[in-house]
Amino acid sequence: MKIITITILGLVAGIFYCWSVSVTRGLALLPDKEYILAFQKLNQAIQNPLFFICFFGPLILLPVCIWRNFSICLLLAILSYYIGVLGVTIVGNIPLNNLLETFSVQGAKIEELRLMRAQFELRWNTLNHIRTLCSLASFILTLIAML
Repeated sequence: MKIITITILGLVAGIFYCWSVSVTRGLALLPDKEYILAFQKLNQAIQNPLFFICFFGPLILLPVCIWRNFSICLLLAILSYYIGVLGVTIVGNIPLNNLLETFSVQGAKIEELRLMRAQFELRWNTLNHIRTLCSLASFILTLIAML
């Protein structure tokens, strides 16, 4: 159970880290229309069983770990994951993803494309950096607790 929990937390931290240091940086180089289209496709593609197993796994695994072996580190890991990863995703990233998903680039004027991107990009990236740091903290705290 411990190894599975640590592995899944590492995978989640890695996913968010990769988005922060490569995916969003690459997307930033695209013109507005292509940026929006690419981000829409990426948001659709990440919604798959493998991602969901990793993303939702800690919601079950961390409480089981703390039940079996209580420690302050595990308690902090749960708080970091529930608030900084799950909470930020639900309150921040998902609404932004939904906003972008409902935006149609077909027939959109240059100014509309620019405004949509401006409304989305910086906020989404900032929230993803928070998720990256919180998932990494949860991973490290769980690792410390399990050693």
